[in-house]
Amino acid sequence: MKNLFIMITLIFLSTNAQASSVEDVWHQVTMDGYTKLPKNSISFKSLFGWGKSKIKQAAKRTLNSKKDILPQFRKLAHPNGVCLKGQWEITKANKYSGYFKYPSIAPIIVRASTAMSATKKGKNRAFGFAGKIFPVGELEGVAPTANFVLVDDLGGTKAAHYTDVEMTNEPDVSKTSAVIKNILYVLKLAATFGKADNNPGMRQVYEISELGETDLTKVVTPKWMMVKAQAGQTVDENDFRNELNIENYDDKLTFDIYVADFEVDGKKNWSKVGEINFTDSIASNSCDHRLHFHHPKWK
Repeated sequence: MKNLFIMITLIFLSTNAQASSVEDVWHQVTMDGYTKLPKNSISFKSLFGWGKSKIKQAAKRTLNSKKDILPQFRKLAHPNGVCLKGQWEITKANKYSGYFKYPSIAPIIVRASTAMSATKKGKNRAFGFAGKIFPVGELEGVAPTANFVLVDDLGGTKAAHYTDVEMTNEPDVSKTSAVIKNILYVLKLAATFGKADNNPGMRQVYEISELGETDLTKVVTPKWMMVKAQAGQTVDENDFRNELNIENYDDKLTFDIYVADFEVDGKKNWSKVGEINFTDSIASNSCDHRLHFHHPKWK
C-alpha cells in the first residue's frame, strides 16, 4: 500500500511540477561563463518599462514560478552573483522532516550574491545565499527542487569577506548609506513584495522539510535557518565573486547549516544539523540572468 501511494504521488508530481535534474541546471549555468566580471547596477528607473511595473512582474514570477531555468531576465534585487555546486548533508539527528532529516544527502546549487550594486570590499554589501536542493532516489528528476533564500543584512555591512557573515531567513535591515542612497528603490521593493506576499521580511524553509514527504501532516519545519562558512577559509579578494572561486579552496568550500525554533534573552537557540560542501563554481550570464529561485509563499 505504501509503495502504491508513493507511485501515485510521483505521477502527480510528474504532471504538476516543474522538475529539473542537477546536471541539466548546472550545464546551463556553466555554458556561458564570464571572461570579465560585469557590474550589474540597480536604479529606480529599472523598476519600470513600457508602462509596466517590472518589480511587480518579478515579485509574481519569484513567488509563483517553480521553474529552475527561465528565459533571460533581470534580477532587480540581487543583480550580481556567482553560482556554486556541491552536496547538502544533514549530519546530526533532529526532529525535523524532509531533507532536514538525518541522514539526508542531496545535490545542491547555490547562487551567492549581493543586494543592490556593490560587489567589492569596502562598500556596504548585503550578501545573499539562494539555495536549490535536488531530490534524490525515486523523486530524482520528478519532484521540483526545494528552494530557500538567506541574507546576512538587507542594508548591507562592511564585512570584508563573504565567508565572515551569517546568513538567515529573517535578516536584519540596517539603515546604511547604501539604503539611504537608494531609498526610493528600497521602498518600492518593500512595498511591492509586501503586497505580493505576507511577511516578506522572513522566508520560511518548509520546502526543505516537505521534500520527499508523502504525509504533509507530519512535516516538522524549523522556524529559522542559518548558514555560515566554517572557520579557516578566508580568501582575501576584492570582489566577492573572485573570493568564492572554488579553486581558492582546493576545490572544497564548506558552510555549516544551523536551525532554531525559539529565542532566549533575544538570542536564537541555534543548533548545527549539517553542512554544505561545494566543489565547483562559476560566474556566468545564466547564473545572473537565467537561474531562478522560487520564494516559498508565507504559510
